[in-house]
Amino acid sequence: MKTLLIAILAATICWQVNAAEAAWLTDLPKAQAQAKAENKIVLMDFTGSDWCGWCIKFRKEVLDSAEFQTYAAKNVVLVELDFPSKKAQSDDLKKANNALKSKYDIHGFPSLVVLNKDGKEIGRQVGYSEGGPKAFIAKLEKFKK
Repeated sequence: MKTLLIAILAATICWQVNAAEAAWLTDLPKAQAQAKAENKIVLMDFTGSDWCGWCIKFRKEVLDSAEFQTYAAKNVVLVELDFPSKKAQSDDLKKANNALKSKYDIHGFPSLVVLNKDGKEIGRQVGYSEGGPKAFIAKLEKFKK
């Protein structure tokens, strides 16, 4: 009986974590339309997902955390703008990501740019930031005000 309860509890926790996982879009216009419709902010993550150590660390410690993903599901439309060295990307996606990198004057990774529901930049974080999901969520809330 005890083993069964532990198994059920473990399955429930895994299900909740998976349910809280936020979907990352790669199309900014689609994300902006969603943000406007749902009254959310847009978080653009300019990243080198397979080579940038600080990007990988921030993703693991903050963006992939259950706490952040639960918050994001209710408040944020997520957009990943990836500049990988080994992962394959379509030419159209590379072109779109490079255009946004230029538009938002991105010079280093990770760079996180926050837009309001109308597409106006309201905040930015360049580089890794300590403090985990709580600190990053607090920063996003400050940007929203």
